[in-house]
Amino acid sequence: RRSTETLPVSAAAAAGRGPDAAALRRALGCFVTGVTVVTARDAGGGPHGFTANSFTSVSLDPPLVLVCVGHAVEDLEVYRECGGFAVNVLADSQQAISETFATDLPDRFAGVRWREGAYGTPILEDCIASLECAPWHRIEAGDHMILIGRVLTFERSPGRPLAFCHGRYVSLPGGHDGPAGHPARQAPRGHEPPARHGAGG
Repeated sequence: RRSTETLPVSAAAAAGRGPDAAALRRALGCFVTGVTVVTARDAGGGPHGFTANSFTSVSLDPPLVLVCVGHAVEDLEVYRECGGFAVNVLADSQQAISETFATDLPDRFAGVRWREGAYGTPILEDCIASLECAPWHRIEAGDHMILIGRVLTFERSPGRPLAFCHGRYVSLPGGHDGPAGHPARQAPRGHEPPARHGAGG
């Protein structure tokens, strides 16, 4: 049977009522998503990251994306205050990385290959895409913070994405997308990486 739960809009708004949370979660789980790890650095330069599938493009001009950061995320304050963040789109071979960054382990970067991006944010190796972003706008919405970022630079590699649906990982059919060889890197016009000075600076 099809599961439905409806209320007249005006009555629902007046009563502050909404659909059953568990049922709504199951309905939203019907939407197939990719899986990302969102990374940033704290004020002391330490790397942080969490697994997220609430990610989407917003605009091409200007180049904007958004990710929803749950209030339960341990590093929430890092994302409220960071000057930059990266969205790492996981390949279908990176389920273990997704699971690692979904935990509360104190050092989720241990054993994970990563490097510093052009703008200093942690970039995970072997992802099919990574986007370095500057915060554009932060919006508190319910039990999440919507973090909108302007894409400063990105890179893309061939491969199939890790996908998630109905509360579990799924495999998508099809071959590899994109050219073989080195990853493609591009910075939106006017946002070339800054010059690096000194050893590792």
